[in-house]
Amino acid sequence: MKILTTPRMERCIGCHSCSVACARLVHKRLSWDTAGIRIRSSGGLSTGFEARTCLACDPAPCAAACPTGAYSQRPGGGVIVRKKLCIRCGECARACPVDAIYLDPAGEPFVCIHCGRCVPYCPHDCLEHRELPGPTAATGGEEQTAGEVKP
Repeated sequence: MKILTTPRMERCIGCHSCSVACARLVHKRLSWDTAGIRIRSSGGLSTGFEARTCLACDPAPCAAACPTGAYSQRPGGGVIVRKKLCIRCGECARACPVDAIYLDPAGEPFVCIHCGRCVPYCPHDCLEHRELPGPTAATGGEEQTAGEVKP
C-alpha cells in the first residue's frame, strides 16, 4: 500500500501546485477549498511551509465518527471516501486528530486519499508517494491500492 509523504518540505516555495492538482484531478473542481492537501506557512515567510495531509491512521478516527459510512477504513491506514453517502455533518473533520479534513463553504469534506496524483505537480520534489515498509496485519500481506473518491 502506498501513502503520500512530505519528506522534503524545506524545498517548498508555497506555490500550491499540489493543492490545485488534487482539486482538479481528483475532485474535478478548481478551488483550493476542494483539495485533500493544504500548504500553509510554518509561521512566517522566513520559516518555510508545511503540508497538511492525512496521516493514514489505522484505525482512522474520521471513519469511526462518520454516521453514514461515507468514510470507511482503508486497509493499512487512511480512508476510502464515498461522496454519495456523505450528509455533510462534519463529524469526520471534528474527529481528525491532525486537522487534515477540510470542509468547503457548503460543508462538504475533502481529505487526502493517498492517490499520489499531486506528486508530479510539485516543482521542487517535496512530495513522495511511497510504499509502506512490509506487510501489515491489516492488509494480510496483499498489495492495496489507494482509496478512491466515489461520486
